[in-house]
Amino acid sequence: MAESVSSRLHEAAAPIWQACLDHPFVTGIGDGSLPVEKFRHFMLQDYLYLFDYARVFALGVVKARDPELMRTFAQNVDAILGGEMNIHRAYMARLGITEEQVFQVKPSLDNLSYTNYMLSVANAGGPMEIVAAILACSWSYAEIGQALAARPGAAEHPFYGEWIRGYASEDYAATNQALIQLMDRLATDATEEQIAYLTDIFVNCSRYELGFWDMSWELRL
Repeated sequence: MAESVSSRLHEAAAPIWQACLDHPFVTGIGDGSLPVEKFRHFMLQDYLYLFDYARVFALGVVKARDPELMRTFAQNVDAILGGEMNIHRAYMARLGITEEQVFQVKPSLDNLSYTNYMLSVANAGGPMEIVAAILACSWSYAEIGQALAARPGAAEHPFYGEWIRGYASEDYAATNQALIQLMDRLATDATEEQIAYLTDIFVNCSRYELGFWDMSWELRL
């Protein structure tokens, strides 16, 4: 049986994802040692990022040719704006940050580069390329959440536990698994040349993910 496209993408990005798992920002969430100021910087930037992430899904609605695929992309827009962002809103409340204050923050250069790349891919491509751009973020966070949750006591940490539980949750895993399956369905008849391009997109977005952790750790603007 031929290896699935999603497995090939995962394999290509595996060394980068391992670097994400080993990153001091991520390990700091896991052992509770991460300075809150770094987490605050990350949450503000990630909140801004999620709006553009939702726009990439919204371009999937525009590019889709069948109603079911349109609904799938639209449901994901809703899941981000009304679901994943709830983790951020809860933390912002704990950190005393209002949504108005968030929008006074400018996206960092790393953030802008990443979202502009995804939007460029989405504008130039179709649903298949859009899902490849989206999946690196979703899948890597699912793996990080599950890896951190497996560490003794990490998910019960009084501050970072909520973040870990959110990304290790069954709901998040199910949403991510649906995206993996969508990737494979859209790429069923993809040529080797197309798969190579999907791999480039997926690996580039994974590299941007690692850069986002660097940006958060170094408090880069």
